[in-house]
Amino acid sequence: MQTKTPIVSRDMLLPFILLTVCFAAWGVAANMTDPLVKVFSKIFTMSSLQSALVQFAYYGAYFCLAIPAAFINKRYSYKTGVLVGLGCAAAGAFLFYPASQTMTYGFFLMALFVMAGGLSILETSANPYVMAMGNEQSATRRLNLAQAFNPVGTNFGVFLAATLILPNLNQASAEERSAMSMTELKSVIGAELDAVMIPYVAMACVLLLVWVAVALIKTPVDEATESKADDIDIAASLKRLVANKHYRFGVMAQFFNVGAQTCVWTFTIQYVMKAIGGDEVQGGDVLQYSMIVFLISRFVMTWVMQYLYPARLLMVMSLVAAGLCIVMTQSPNIVGVVALISISACLSLMFPTIYGIALQGLGKDTKLGAAGLVMAILGGAIMPLFQAAIIDSAGIVISYIVPAVCFIFVAGYGLFDIKAVKSPQKVSIDDLKTNTLKTNMAK
Repeated sequence: MQTKTPIVSRDMLLPFILLTVCFAAWGVAANMTDPLVKVFSKIFTMSSLQSALVQFAYYGAYFCLAIPAAFINKRYSYKTGVLVGLGCAAAGAFLFYPASQTMTYGFFLMALFVMAGGLSILETSANPYVMAMGNEQSATRRLNLAQAFNPVGTNFGVFLAATLILPNLNQASAEERSAMSMTELKSVIGAELDAVMIPYVAMACVLLLVWVAVALIKTPVDEATESKADDIDIAASLKRLVANKHYRFGVMAQFFNVGAQTCVWTFTIQYVMKAIGGDEVQGGDVLQYSMIVFLISRFVMTWVMQYLYPARLLMVMSLVAAGLCIVMTQSPNIVGVVALISISACLSLMFPTIYGIALQGLGKDTKLGAAGLVMAILGGAIMPLFQAAIIDSAGIVISYIVPAVCFIFVAGYGLFDIKAVKSPQKVSIDDLKTNTLKTNMAK
């Protein structure tokens, strides 16, 4: 039996609370950004493919900053990484103000890229920083506690979009907008972009306050072992990782998982409007319901994983999600909307489960391997572009075949691991369950 140790000591309580705010922050930002695809499509009267560049900018930044974040942590400290991430994220969010004044789509994309780049550094730094804030025996529980605030943030992000952005969109159609005078159209777009800007600037102010607090408060965290570790031989490590089929397939599975998740949530509003004839506000409500299901299911799946091998659960839920996508394409009505909401229950376990399985047994290649899995978030930038192209050519309903295909790839990785774990070289199922539970609720 494990000795009971406190999750957080008294001298670490305030720093820990500040970092939990960071965990919530990237959840808020990610899910407040999802509705922007529909918002910009309407404001700037552009195609779905053009508006999907929102997700390309956001997740592309995660891809670009993953490895630089790892080097910041290694060269300096986790605290430095957190401060750099907070600073960049706040700067990007503040850029929404000049973007709203210039009324330029490209300016908004730049602001998103800077903000998401900061959040990438923040996320890469905050996870190990939390684990270092106390006794090693309680590190896993401490990280899980902090990570529990991420889905809380995702729900709050959707709430902000549904209450501050979507209700303030002018209901004029593209044809009606084209008939407006330049002065009238500029006034309408200005009011809509102000609605987009306000929650981001407010979030920037919060991030700035957290930055000041983190900078001023001393955190007696011992990073000596981490900072004095031998330099990683990047070339040799990359060679081993590429040769590791289990890891290589894991990165591919994570790519398709994040791609599927982003597709499902990004185009929720459009699907709801088509399926039940709702407006942007009703679509935002459905997205909110999906986030609540995601939050509850994350705890449920963590409990179920105690009794069912993680890869098997991953395979089953991926196949269920693919089936629900097919239902959506065949029943664009209330049945399809319910299926859409239900997909979030399947998504809740995928990121941390793939993460835990892929990193198993990497040894000294684990740090670089983890960066590779973060870079796989690029799927969230690429796959929505494919779905958006289908929307422009064939409509929103049939476009959900894209996440269905992604889920099938994820299910394939679950099946691959089920077969591979029977090999004598693989670790025990109990060991893998333990590793997966450590990373559960990480995204």
